[in-house]
Amino acid sequence: MTVPFYVPPEQLMKDRAEFARKGIARGRPVLVLSCVDGILLLAENPSSSLHKIAEIYDRIGFAAVGKFNEFEGLRQAGVRYADLRGYSYDRGDVSARGLANAYAQTLAGVFTTEQKPFEVELVVAELGVSPDDDRLFRLSFDGSVSHERGHIALGAGAETISRKLVEVDVLSLGLDDAMRVGLDAMELTDAPGAQVEAAILDRTVDTHRTFRRLEGDS
Repeated sequence: MTVPFYVPPEQLMKDRAEFARKGIARGRPVLVLSCVDGILLLAENPSSSLHKIAEIYDRIGFAAVGKFNEFEGLRQAGVRYADLRGYSYDRGDVSARGLANAYAQTLAGVFTTEQKPFEVELVVAELGVSPDDDRLFRLSFDGSVSHERGHIALGAGAETISRKLVEVDVLSLGLDDAMRVGLDAMELTDAPGAQVEAAILDRTVDTHRTFRRLEGDS
């Protein structure tokens, strides 16, 4: 009878984390930033049909890097969660915090129990009355959640992008300036429009649905 090969739990978790980080680091960058006119979502994405940025609910947006099939499944689950909660209770009861907690449980469960973790990193963004009221949540492959202010960068070069924005008061920028600053930080200023995916949770509209894709703004 053969003895199963033993791997210490801490080494197993370390290997899974390293595997996920490498996959995420290969993903083209995504940037989410608050500005005067709303929350701007930008992604380097050469595909016109496979979106890395999407609407979840009235004032909630979603952005992701990593394996498309994995984060697309999470996006769809988030839409179902939001629709069910809004229908069962009230539209105002659907929040980015609740959605982030639901995602965190799913990601943590996969990371600790499945052989392969999800190779994804997510942002759940909720539009507030003012930029100071915006809620930006970053979710990692292991289910960890952080609440950040101003901007969140994901994927390849995320640290470099964040460093470029440290000295910029993005909360005071209008949409055009935020777009320019964001694309410059991502080094996509001269990129063809087909390679830039852009959307906004628009603070200036009166309707309850605020998500709007931006075409030709690159």
